[in-house]
Amino acid sequence: MAKGLDVGTMNILSAQQDGNDTVFVQQRNSFVEIDYSDMAEQMLSRSEVLHIRKDDKVYVVGDDALNFANIFNRETRRPMQAGILSSDEKSAIPMMKLIIEQVIGEPDRPGEKLYFSTPADPIDTDLSTLYHQKTIESFLGDMGYDAEPINEGMSVIYSELADNSFTGLGISFGAGMTNVCLSYYAVPVMKFSVARGGDWIDEQAAQATGTPVDKVTSIKEEDFELDFETDVGGVEGALSIYYENLLDYVIDLIVEEVDEEDVEEGLDVPVVVTGGTSSPDGFEALFRDHLEDANIPFSISGVSHADEPLYSVARGALVAARSDEQETEGSADAEAEGEAAAADE
Repeated sequence: MAKGLDVGTMNILSAQQDGNDTVFVQQRNSFVEIDYSDMAEQMLSRSEVLHIRKDDKVYVVGDDALNFANIFNRETRRPMQAGILSSDEKSAIPMMKLIIEQVIGEPDRPGEKLYFSTPADPIDTDLSTLYHQKTIESFLGDMGYDAEPINEGMSVIYSELADNSFTGLGISFGAGMTNVCLSYYAVPVMKFSVARGGDWIDEQAAQATGTPVDKVTSIKEEDFELDFETDVGGVEGALSIYYENLLDYVIDLIVEEVDEEDVEEGLDVPVVVTGGTSSPDGFEALFRDHLEDANIPFSISGVSHADEPLYSVARGALVAARSDEQETEGSADAEAEGEAAAADE
């Protein structure tokens, strides 16, 4: 049974088909360090809190990390930064392995097909995504999976634009990066990322208001709305300002990057936005307003927001993995039939 994996800076999610349903498993991609004691480790184990011990420290990993950070007034640490493995975090790889193992589990059979999301190289920094991609691919392979990378923006196309023959502009607003992909009939003609996303919004709002970043993140994830009726001097007002700035930044880069020759004349292109950073109420309307004011060099048939923006990339990776698996099985069956027919002759 094939699986899809969204390797995100803020969250790691897997998707797997169970009958007619798609089952998602999610963990926050973060950890917090606390001092070791026998009592603390016993309580963590009894409460089924995901953690590991190393020397005189205990690392609380995943969803519980943010809660513990707030309780102990500490900042969470991230295995990933700006959409890729953090070069500043020495514990990045072992923490990522632990979280991914919890999210996808062991393969159902050796060589099970798994597609995992990977960002495009950002056009506004010198960052390369190659080391990140190859590292994730390596330890997925060590787990027994036949792992293949899929561009994050293309995952959005697979997830949300099947009814439009996988044609359109998909934009994934993640925590570390924003990924953009323009596709015609499942063939990407433009893909890039920008090194800004939800983390950039949180960091700017935290700096502007003097609020800890984790506190800003909690406020954004709880009941924040992009209605521009909040106090400009507060955290929510700052979040609204930097949300608008991010949208203008991404749209301006789309205008710069789109080659008119890649767009078939007279074709209306649907646009779909997704990703955890697009979750607040009001995001779709705000994005549509800013897109209408931009000089996009092609006709847009409409703007839609994924019904489940947090799950979109994982679902798209699963679609690609299942398609690859079925194609492989079909080729194997055809080859077996051919061999059988030759034997009969």
